[in-house]
Amino acid sequence: MSRLAYYDNPAILRTRSVTPMSGGGGEMSKILPYVTDKTISRHLGFTGRSLDLGHARSYYNPARNAVYSRYTTQDWGHSNSMNYSLSEKERSFAERLRADAWRAVKETDARTRNRQNDITKKLGERVYDIAFWKSELNNEVNAMATEIENLKEYRRTLEKALGDTANPLHIAEECLMHREKRQGIDLVHDDVEKSLIKEVDIIKRCQARMKKVLDKAHVQLKMDRAAQHTLEIDAKDKHHAQGLDDRMQQLRNKSAGIGYHPGIESIDNTITIPDSWARFTQENIARSQRERAASERLRGEIDSCLRACANDMWNHFNSVNNSFNTRIRETTDARNKLQSHLQRTMQEIFDMENNINLLRKAIQDKEMPMKVAQTRLDERTRRINVELCNDPVMKSLQREVNEIRDSVRILKERLKASELSLARLMKTKATLEHDISVKDNSLKTDSQYCMGMRKGFPMDPKVGPVFQMPIC
Repeated sequence: MSRLAYYDNPAILRTRSVTPMSGGGGEMSKILPYVTDKTISRHLGFTGRSLDLGHARSYYNPARNAVYSRYTTQDWGHSNSMNYSLSEKERSFAERLRADAWRAVKETDARTRNRQNDITKKLGERVYDIAFWKSELNNEVNAMATEIENLKEYRRTLEKALGDTANPLHIAEECLMHREKRQGIDLVHDDVEKSLIKEVDIIKRCQARMKKVLDKAHVQLKMDRAAQHTLEIDAKDKHHAQGLDDRMQQLRNKSAGIGYHPGIESIDNTITIPDSWARFTQENIARSQRERAASERLRGEIDSCLRACANDMWNHFNSVNNSFNTRIRETTDARNKLQSHLQRTMQEIFDMENNINLLRKAIQDKEMPMKVAQTRLDERTRRINVELCNDPVMKSLQREVNEIRDSVRILKERLKASELSLARLMKTKATLEHDISVKDNSLKTDSQYCMGMRKGFPMDPKVGPVFQMPIC
């Protein structure tokens, strides 16, 4: 493309920066139009006069023996005058044209330079605006990245706490299962069983609450990552635009890589205006700030949930332990009392056995006196005649036999009552021994099996954050 071919395109209007050309006659001859018609008649049209200078007359030239056309002297003088006048007019017009051209050169050069400087300044302002918003985006991206890491850490803590609740739940359920091994009268719906059932319910409610908050954390992390991704895309676009505009700001007339791009000024591929451009970034930052605030509130909710669950579980854990200790003391006291009664019952059995032996011996001891009395009576029945007298001896022997018989009857009644009492004492002894064995079984279940598991928990430092974190 030649130097002026770009300006010959009627569909494109561009200005070209020029500088004064001193001594540039050759250059100007390349720019100004070249006059090919040098006849006077073509230039007299400016004066409005006739283009015809006159008619040449024919004269015979004897030297050549030919007829030639010749002008008159008056025509010759008139032609010279016209040339003088035309020269003055053309010089005057050329001077005005040169002055106008020089003025146009200066004006267009100044306008082009000012426009270029103004655009360079605006590019600098644009680069500053882009750098400002990119800095805001990067700060928000870093803040969001920190918040995401904090929320992930809280989520991991909550997940571990949720997993750690399985152990106390298992222990509470195991305690309930072990207490089903109680026997007889000890199968009571006591405070320990009520507390264990309540503990299982509290742990399950805490687990449900943790799962609900954990679901919220998963959703919030997705929202945070989406906001962060939007910020990163916007910051990446800002970085690209900043680099491009910064390079354009540094571009000068003598820079490498510049060139003509015909028709580029008529292409408009923009999709935003400065207000919508700034508002887009502001909305992205505002969205990120809202999500970050929601994430911070959720972290507070997670902390509150952990503390509340730890408080509830820890307090009820201690309450169940206190109920166990109270029940163990009550059972121990009952067993000790039963053992005391058993000792006294066994002593009473021993005494009753001695009493029975004594009664039996007493009954046995009445046999010989009865035999003596009855033998005496029997022998005295062999008296004859008048000697069969109902004398005082006879009456005394009869009373003695009756007394011995009454004594034996009384002793047998006492013996029977003693034997019945001994049987009841033996039954009572068996009942006491069975009840003591029941109490021993209950004590073994509560103190060894249940409290054996509960005493080692949560004292173990590997239990987890639910019982390790401070409670208020």
